[in-house]
Amino acid sequence: MSATTAPPVLELTGIHKQFSGIPVLRDVQLRLYPGEIHALMGQNGAGKSTLIKVLTGVLEASGGQMRLGGESVWPDSPRAAQRLGISTVYQEVNLCPNLSVAENIFAGRYPRLGLAQGFRIDWATLNRRARELVARIGLDIDVTRLLSDYPVAVQQLVAIARALSIESRVLILDEPTSSLDDDEVQKLFEVLRRLRDEGLAIVFVTHFLNQVYAISDRITVLRNGSWVGEWPVGELPAQALIAAMLGRELAAQSTEAPVSPVFDEVTPALLQAEGLGQSGQLQAVDLRVRAGEVVGLAGLLGAGRTELARLLFGLESPDRGVLRIDGKAVAFSNPMDAIRHGLALCPEERKTDGIVAELSVRENIALALQARMGVGKFLSRAEQTALAERYVKLLGIKTESVDKPIGLLSGGNQQKAILARWLAIEPRLLILDEPTRGIDVAAKQEIMEQILRLAQAGMAVLFISSEMSEVVRVAHRIVVLRDRRLVGELPAGSSEDAVYDLIAAEHV
Repeated sequence: MSATTAPPVLELTGIHKQFSGIPVLRDVQLRLYPGEIHALMGQNGAGKSTLIKVLTGVLEASGGQMRLGGESVWPDSPRAAQRLGISTVYQEVNLCPNLSVAENIFAGRYPRLGLAQGFRIDWATLNRRARELVARIGLDIDVTRLLSDYPVAVQQLVAIARALSIESRVLILDEPTSSLDDDEVQKLFEVLRRLRDEGLAIVFVTHFLNQVYAISDRITVLRNGSWVGEWPVGELPAQALIAAMLGRELAAQSTEAPVSPVFDEVTPALLQAEGLGQSGQLQAVDLRVRAGEVVGLAGLLGAGRTELARLLFGLESPDRGVLRIDGKAVAFSNPMDAIRHGLALCPEERKTDGIVAELSVRENIALALQARMGVGKFLSRAEQTALAERYVKLLGIKTESVDKPIGLLSGGNQQKAILARWLAIEPRLLILDEPTRGIDVAAKQEIMEQILRLAQAGMAVLFISSEMSEVVRVAHRIVVLRDRRLVGELPAGSSEDAVYDLIAAEHV
């Protein structure tokens, strides 16, 4: 039966989940039919990962009902979910690279010889069954070779073969294409279509809009832990999908954009990227940023904004294109090279990539300047204190003392301290990746004002934010990325709708 006439193979109704009394899922529902690919969509924090953990027995729901094949079930562990026929393939392949392909497919379930042979592993049967499974998904590989001998794309397919080996009825794919290039994505999609046609029900989680419309039959959207709706893919244009994910109608609105600096055609770029990219991460991008200019990088999650920032700052190495500083080609082998050329990066994840929670505010602010000074040269405690107190005052960092552990500060004040760290090296170009995420409204306002002051003082700023209202408010130019490629550029004064129109252009 088709997905439109068959009863659901999996049905979730009224799913609730709380952590310490705080709801993270509220009345969520999901219907999954045999022979369909169902996209589960939502921004970060929408509840997708939590719902998957409930589905797969990692977390216990606080309320609601789950029915599989019409019967009420509650898997209490991943193994229990697998016994029910629910399998998951995660973004990071969760297999053993030092085992063979066949061993990975049947890990924990190896066929055994009889008593006379000492119950040894039946390698002939193991490898034969593995070859049958990889052939089923169109993969022609040597199953006796180590998994690590194969690229990530093949490892993803091996993980799918493992799911098929336990006779899965439901296959959950959590960001399976994040590390794949275009050709590898198409190969994966061929496999998924084949499995769909065999009657498998597939949940597909992704942030790439083009992939949703290329492979999915229906879409369910979550927002802030709540169910928003379910649609056949042909009845939900990309603009409407974005609106459902963000929780707002895309209607024209006025914005108070900053006054753009006056540049003529010969004004040189401080930074210029020409066809800069990295296989599997970012297609060739052209970008220029001039002194005194705030360039906003806009796009949905997974668009490639952070990947571009990492390439510019030497955290990743491009395999195509040219990066120029003041017109001269440069190649950064590490962040220190970028710092020496006047670049600074405030990272997206301040908890893991930004603050050192056990160190004081003073020590955190002094880190980048101390690193730039090199081995054998040290800032004295008095110099660190003077530096930290200067930026505490300048940025309005609320702390009783610069010697207070930074981990005890609020998120907004931690973010200001990271900004202070990079301002201390007096960069010419400041890259800000989600500088206002997770902080209160007042702190956001202060950081936005500080960005404009820095630009007015002549600093170049590359500003990344998922809050489109912030981008259109602070940027002199807006560069729009979608699906890891640049799709357009807008001037100051553009509306949020204009940005969303560019993001959705190919899918409306």
